[in-house]
Amino acid sequence: MFGVGLSELAVIALVAMIVLGPDKLPEVARQAGQMVRQLRRMANTARDDLRTELGPEYADLELRDLDPRVIVRKHVMEALAEEEESKPQRAGMRPLAPGELPPYDADAT
Repeated sequence: MFGVGLSELAVIALVAMIVLGPDKLPEVARQAGQMVRQLRRMANTARDDLRTELGPEYADLELRDLDPRVIVRKHVMEALAEEEESKPQRAGMRPLAPGELPPYDADAT
């Protein structure tokens, strides 16, 4: 999820048990779970409010769609795809096969 593996989680749990003690650890875990549920609920509410305000054409809106990196990547990929489609094919030209050498013209060099 956050790049944390099983061994790292075990170390974190061990340190938490040593620092907090076995008496307070269940209460802290319960509070952390409640906080995660509340944050998830807030994110879902914000997403639903955005969908409602923007109208039916944005009914499939997801919050990750609003990430600037995702937006830029999407538009760049679309532009590259359009450029590839609009590129004219040159007559008599074909891609080289793997291991094939390009033609060499001694008079041209």
